[in-house]
Amino acid sequence: MSQQFGQILQELERAAELLPEAADDRLTQAILGAGKVFVAGAGRSGLMMKAFAMRLMHLGFQAHVVGETVTPGIGEGDLLLLGSGSGETRTLTGMLEKAQALKATVAALTIQPQSTIGSAADIVVTLPGAPKDQASGTELTVQPMGSLFEQTLLLYLDAVILRLMEEQAQSSGTMYGKHANLE
Repeated sequence: MSQQFGQILQELERAAELLPEAADDRLTQAILGAGKVFVAGAGRSGLMMKAFAMRLMHLGFQAHVVGETVTPGIGEGDLLLLGSGSGETRTLTGMLEKAQALKATVAALTIQPQSTIGSAADIVVTLPGAPKDQASGTELTVQPMGSLFEQTLLLYLDAVILRLMEEQAQSSGTMYGKHANLE
């Protein structure tokens, strides 16, 4: 098991070396300037996006997961973040079109910046990984399907949280005060 764990860590280290720097500031500034932040993704990518929404909430942002029963409407001044390895997830392309029609800003986190979602988004962050079908990108990973992208997505978004913490002079302690305490 430790050999496989080591392989995954090596892949993530290589992925970290390929991360873009230029998009970081645009994404951070878009989050800081947004009225509300909405996140969406499908499958495991969607779970990573939900984890990001939780941390945004801990930082005090109005963060929402698209499709939840208590999610408010999106509009001008809001930000929609879409996590999609392929950039072709049909449910997400529909969300992108609707958000832009309502004058919201859309940011995409994807392997494929030239995809439907990547091409139409206002902000694009290209993350390393292999698509689920593994037709390409197999030199990057031994992991199945989109695992490398999903892991990189989570870690990249955690790094965005650290950047936002710096920008807002917040600590883990100040964030903990916004943590669920009904348990």
